Amino acid sequence: MAQRSPDAARLPISVCVIAQNEADRIVACLTSASFCDDLVVVDGGSTDDTVALAESAGARVIHRPFDGFRTQKDFAVAAARHEWVLCLDADECVDPGLRAAMEKRFAEGFGDTAAFRIVRRNRFLGKVMRYGNAGSDRVVRLFDRRKAGWHGAREIHESVVVRGETRAIDGWLDHDPYRSLSAMLAKQERYAHLMAEEAFAKNKRTGLAQIVLSPMFRFLKGYVFRGGFLDGWRGLVYALLRVEYVRRKYLKQYLLQKGFKP
Repeated sequence: MAQRSPDAARLPISVCVIAQNEADRIVACLTSASFCDDLVVVDGGSTDDTVALAESAGARVIHRPFDGFRTQKDFAVAAARHEWVLCLDADECVDPGLRAAMEKRFAEGFGDTAAFRIVRRNRFLGKVMRYGNAGSDRVVRLFDRRKAGWHGAREIHESVVVRGETRAIDGWLDHDPYRSLSAMLAKQERYAHLMAEEAFAKNKRTGLAQIVLSPMFRFLKGYVFRGGFLDGWRGLVYALLRVEYVRRKYLKQYLLQKGFKP
């Protein structure tokens, strides 16, 4: 396992990443956060070169079978060496503006702040999306683990629970979640299945009306009301793909209610 040599210039922050078969992007992710003192990668069972590449980038790699996004991220935070942590997905990179803002904040002190909300720039088919449901979103990823963490009940579309003040911080996370259209479809299929199983396990009910109407509402909300059409043909493609995701999610849940495998 690679060990990073001490460097007083690095921020005493632990970067926590969960990964599985991310050989094509794990190095970019870790390199963008190399100004932090501790890089932690929790690997869920990669069969490619993810582990070797993460170690070559100076990360501590911990092997743990994947059993849920929230649980895996919570484990990574617990393994951190520092109380302040920055949680990244393998498809995210810290931009120079965010690095500068973090360095400034650390030099000035965090005060009573428990967590920081970061703007994330989402890319789709090679371009940053500015509108619609694909436009920039705000995520809590930098926090004091004594006051915040992955403590919510949801294993998918998980979020950080904060006990204290959350503030905004300058800069961006650059997010490039889909390697290709096929990769996006496969990821949406997986997420639709997981969301349907979670809803069914919690005794939530859906019906034919929701299967028909919810996708229509998602399209109108993202493409029309949030201006997805302003992203050109990519905006339309993205909106149509999200419609299909919503339809599959509720259809799978409905089939589970009827006693069928989705």
